[in-house]
Order: sequence, then structure tokens, then C-alpha cells
Amino acid sequence: MINVFNKWSVEGIKVDDAGLVRYISLEPRVVPKTGARYAGRKFHKSKTFIVERLLNKVMVPGHKAKKHFRSSGHITGKSSTAYGIVTSAFKIIEDRTKENPIKVFVKALENAAPREEIVAIEYGGARYPKAVDCSPQRRIDVALRLFVQGAYEQSFNKKKSIEDALAEEILAAYRLDAKSLALSKKGELERQADASR
Repeated sequence: MINVFNKWSVEGIKVDDAGLVRYISLEPRVVPKTGARYAGRKFHKSKTFIVERLLNKVMVPGHKAKKHFRSSGHITGKSSTAYGIVTSAFKIIEDRTKENPIKVFVKALENAAPREEIVAIEYGGARYPKAVDCSPQRRIDVALRLFVQGAYEQSFNKKKSIEDALAEEILAAYRLDAKSLALSKKGELERQADASR
């Protein structure tokens, strides 16, 4: 049986959210790094092991308000750095919860994935917000991005390490704690969608 990072097993981990079952891949890897083999192939990233997708996000956390929110420090696109960050964060999660960190991470991802969001529709020169359902693939993408951005926000130019911050972000989402950026953004998005029905 292959263990993730040669430490943790994925046996017995189930995805409870029916909409996300096909999009959270739990096929274990000792070294979760395929080198973007699926890049440019539609929906193939859903077949990539979910921990590898977190690693990829840690390397390049993406935009925040159409700006590259952070562009230095750990964000070098270096996979060995990201590998170390995620392994240490998972160790911290295991120490604090005494549970399998992969299971905690998958549950946190389910909790933080937004179900609805809003788009702007232009009608007669005016723009109106409209609530739309969020596709399963996008739900995962958004949750992963917010985990990483929340962790960088807590640790950038601060005393807290990125490993600690990432572990805290995942644990907060796992426990449905509003301290998690991903959960608070999800709540905000769903409230706005509710208001613009």
C-alpha cells in the first residue's frame, strides 16, 4: 500500500459531498508531483491527487482582486519548498488533532468549497448581480486558493511560519471556525448570492 509522503495512508477516507466525489482524487503518491502532465487537457486536473493540487497552489497562490497579492518569500514556484511546507503543515495537523491529516484536509476542503457565487449581468446599460451555482471543479479551485492566500496573509512579514499558518487555516476550515479565510469568504459569497436571487 502506497502512503502519501511515505507517512499517511488514504485508506478509509471518503468524500461525503456527492458533488465533489469525482473531483477530489485520493489516489496516493509517495511524491505528489506529476510535473503538470495534465496541463492544457480539459478536466484532467481533477484526476490529479488532491495533495498535489495543494502543492501547486502553494507555489503560485494566484490573484487577489486582480493583483498578484504576494510576489516574494515562499512564492518562488519551487516545488521542493512547497513540498516541505505542505509536509510540515500536515505534521502539525497530525500533532494537534491526533488524526490522519489527509482526512482532515479533505473534510476542510468540503467545508470550504462555496456552492454559489454571483456574476454581473448587463441589461440595458445597467449591471445586475445574479446568483449562479458554482461548478464542482471551480469549488475545489476556489477553496484551495483561499486556503493558501489565507495562510500567506497570516505569515507574510510576520513571526508566524507559513507551515503553522497553513495548518491553522486547514484546521479552522475543518472545525467550521470563522477564523478561516476560506470559510468566511464562502459565507460572504453565499450571503451575497442569496441577496441577489
